[in-house]
Amino acid sequence: MELKQKGSEANVGGFKQLMVSMKWTTAADFDLAAAYEDKSGKQGLIYFGELGDLNSFPFMQLSGDEGVGDTGGDNEETMRITKLDDMKYVWLLCWDYGKVQDGAPARFKDSDVTLSVMDDKGGTHNVTLDTGDMGNVALIATIDNSSPIGAKLINSSKAGTLKGLKNLQQLLEIINE
Repeated sequence: MELKQKGSEANVGGFKQLMVSMKWTTAADFDLAAAYEDKSGKQGLIYFGELGDLNSFPFMQLSGDEGVGDTGGDNEETMRITKLDDMKYVWLLCWDYGKVQDGAPARFKDSDVTLSVMDDKGGTHNVTLDTGDMGNVALIATIDNSSPIGAKLINSSKAGTLKGLKNLQQLLEIINE
């Protein structure tokens, strides 16, 4: 299923595992990350500095870091999510590492970042970043698990600007704008 436009959504409830895959060939040091909020209000971030854990909370794990030093080619980072029960929201993000360090804008519009979310039933949802906004971090998709009828995957497509990666609160402000 293709989620090409901002606001488009698909139901992803009822799975046991999700595999999130971000691919790009642009010569940029993009990073896949996930911010989350659990149902008790606890917030956190999975990224190259905190890869996560599949066997204990938050039940998400990132594969590693690709495209380091603005390397072009077949770059791919993957994140597995093995349990969403305790999560209210998971925000799937991409940032341009070098630009975040400087607080400078990146041009996602000129890149070929694609995000695929595959469930364990064989379903694949491709999410296209649909924003011309300037920024160095992009919220590509949201997994909204706040409803009792199951999780939804939403194309969120928006960008904002961070300076440094130390402040989760600043990242959440961009997400919730």
